[in-house]
Amino acid sequence: MNAYEKHVLPWLIHLGMRSKAERAERARFVPLASGSVLEIGFGSGLNVPFYGSKVRTLFALDPSLELWKIARGRVARAPFPIEFLPASAERIPLGDMAVDGVVTTWTLCSIPDPAQALTEMRRVLKPEGRLIFVEHGRSPDPEVRRWQDRLTPLWRRVAGGCHLNRQIDDLVVDAGFHVRRIERAYTRGPRAFSYLFKGIATPPANRPGGGDTHA
Repeated sequence: MNAYEKHVLPWLIHLGMRSKAERAERARFVPLASGSVLEIGFGSGLNVPFYGSKVRTLFALDPSLELWKIARGRVARAPFPIEFLPASAERIPLGDMAVDGVVTTWTLCSIPDPAQALTEMRRVLKPEGRLIFVEHGRSPDPEVRRWQDRLTPLWRRVAGGCHLNRQIDDLVVDAGFHVRRIERAYTRGPRAFSYLFKGIATPPANRPGGGDTHA
């Protein structure tokens, strides 16, 4: 890890993820979590104020100790215990079926092996558990996709490995999840950076009848 990644990038991530549009999405989806929750890419704890009263404990997984240090104020004010897991999402240090929910927001873009990470998320979820996700990714518009493909090689070098062009919905389904609710839409900002996939998915052992919800 070089000096930029250790000292500058954590603060850029913290400041860059505090927009009004992002707060609105956090406010919609993070409160859906309950029970014992694992957050993938905890970062500087920006989701903490949005968790509801039904959360018993939160496992905060992130490989960045620097971001955890930034998060300590929010952690101290949380009404539930938060345990820091300094690990990568490809190898989650929890047992099988350990949590009721997994939350991932603007994180799958930067995980080196998102398919393996999602397989791990499925492993640690209880059969009745839910994956709650808000992620940016590949646009359906050809011109925007071309820009995403052009920008990604440079962008991932300066933005902590962030890929602009991952097909998030396919990654979730390919990992064995059943998508229960999904919304796909642009949020505010340049279109190459702002196409969102938002929704809820369940592990394969939890497949009650009924179709998916699309928006």
